[in-house]
Amino acid sequence: MTFEAGIELYKTGKFEEALLIFNQLISKTADNPELFLYRGRILSRMGKTKDALLDFDRIVELDPYNTNYISDRAVVLHLLKKDEEALAEFDRAANLDPKNPYRYSSRAYFKDRIGDLKGAIEDYEKAIELDPEDAVAFNNKGLVEEKLGYKQRSKKSFEKADDLVGYKPNSQETPPSPKVEQANESPADDSKEKKLTPNFYFKTIGSLFKDPKARQEFKTFLKGLFSKK
Repeated sequence: MTFEAGIELYKTGKFEEALLIFNQLISKTADNPELFLYRGRILSRMGKTKDALLDFDRIVELDPYNTNYISDRAVVLHLLKKDEEALAEFDRAANLDPKNPYRYSSRAYFKDRIGDLKGAIEDYEKAIELDPEDAVAFNNKGLVEEKLGYKQRSKKSFEKADDLVGYKPNSQETPPSPKVEQANESPADDSKEKKLTPNFYFKTIGSLFKDPKARQEFKTFLKGLFSKK
């Protein structure tokens, strides 16, 4: 039973088998955050969010300044409706990694979810300040502005997002998606979009990921985790 075998089972959706491998690996090596990371992802895929949080707790203990781990743990906390703790973790990730626009985009999305719309806009604007070419941040900022009734501001944000991805609204071409990663999803899944599920949350957070290295690590996780309920 090897780490690579567990990853392969995980990627192909054989979660029970993958979980057995990672349980065995962790029983032999209890200080490797990567083992807990993938087991936490597997548990999340299986809907065992409380168990997943225990693994993310352990990950952060082992590597307390890794902002990807901290942010991932914040998402799990939010899924468990522990929003104050989640915000504290998003804040910590941003404080440790203040030049990374993703830290602000992910916190902005969280703030949008909990109803802090003005706070969400502030964070999207910070993300845009750090990365003026981020079409996703402009698009998502426009959605929040729209919720607040800021029609002209949202219109400008959407226009900027369209401009960055090369889409002209008056043309006949299909608008390209500004999202970085997007799971395949059938139209029937649209009705589930507003439900607070790991599938929806991580899929959307994944679309905000701008760090190529981190995105590569999360690619299989995000696309598989939320392509179906």
